Amino acid sequence: MRKPATTRLAGTRSVIPIFAILSAVVTSQPAYAQTTSPSPVLNNQINLGELFSEQTLNVQTVSDGVTASTTAQANGVSIGVTNADASADSTQENQGKVYAHGVVDVGADAGAVSAVRTTAVGNSGALSASNGTVSARVVQVNSDTVTARGQVEAANASAKDLTVSTLAMGNSQGVNLDNGSAGVRISQSTTANVLADGGANVGYVSGTSAVSATTAGNNINISGGNQSAVRAITDQANTAEVTQASKFTAYGNSYLSATVATATGNNLAVQNEGPLADVTSNQWNTSYVRGQAQGTSYLFGAAQTSAYAAGNSSQVNNVGADLTLDNLQTNTGGGVEAIASFEGQDGYDTVTSATAMGNAVTGYACSKCNGRMTVTNNQTNSADIGASSSTTINSGRQVTGVSTAIGNNASFNVTSPGY
Repeated sequence: MRKPATTRLAGTRSVIPIFAILSAVVTSQPAYAQTTSPSPVLNNQINLGELFSEQTLNVQTVSDGVTASTTAQANGVSIGVTNADASADSTQENQGKVYAHGVVDVGADAGAVSAVRTTAVGNSGALSASNGTVSARVVQVNSDTVTARGQVEAANASAKDLTVSTLAMGNSQGVNLDNGSAGVRISQSTTANVLADGGANVGYVSGTSAVSATTAGNNINISGGNQSAVRAITDQANTAEVTQASKFTAYGNSYLSATVATATGNNLAVQNEGPLADVTSNQWNTSYVRGQAQGTSYLFGAAQTSAYAAGNSSQVNNVGADLTLDNLQTNTGGGVEAIASFEGQDGYDTVTSATAMGNAVTGYACSKCNGRMTVTNNQTNSADIGASSSTTINSGRQVTGVSTAIGNNASFNVTSPGY
């Protein structure tokens, strides 16, 4: 079986020449893109210590709302250019535990709008170019546990609008372009467990309650707008034992509620608007990936409970002339499981869905832009895939349940925007 492609980077220290990479679209870039000596940025970060961030808010009654933000991060770097060009070589390594825990206790009333956000990340990087060009080599390695727990305890209290967002990632790299160009090679490896957990216990929600957990061992987001162009080579390997997102909610009475858990071993998301998106992606996952969302509400208006789990996920879209995608995904080892459940006494509408996939890839190009798509796709899954959805209510108006388990899933479309 093919080994993770991250090993191909051993001994490689050179930065990709942006103008060679983007030669096919140089004519569409402004004149400044012809600069022959871009500014170099060298970044090397190693964290060996434990990182923890804990916060507790105890309130009885507030009118406007409660805001709690809790963040723990081992290494972070941001590199950006505006009306200029730059090259970057960035290496981040985390060997320490990362833990973030945010708790909000409410005695009577949480107020109009409340938000509880808890984030834990091993290595985080951001590249950006506005009216410029960035060329980069990025390496991220995480070898210790990353845990985020966010929760609201308000069993005897009320709230109008409530958001509880919990995020945990071993490695995360972003690339943002605005009329810019990028040539990047990104290598990510995580060997330690990543967990986002928690939930909400509220007596009465009169508005909207959105409770979510998102976990990824490795995550890459590339976003380009205003006629941008990108060429990227990405390698992601997740060999941790467990990658898990889980959320649990309990309401006495809820008007609109959503409980969502999303867990991905390796995640790549590319959304570009411009002449070129050229991506070569290699994803390797051996971790057990679990997404679990459980909700209860004695009385309810509309309740959504959703769990999603994937070993490897790639989404590459270009609203422009050219999309080229070479996708390689391998999922093996621990298995992938999505579990969603909802229980209620009396109410109106419920939707409960669980989706589990070994490998998933989507590609989109714009037909109105005379779009052209070139795709090479190879997917291998040898792990067990399981999805479970259950709903139990006494009386209601409409009940919808969805349970989907897929080993390999691929979708490639050339259509008009908005369709």
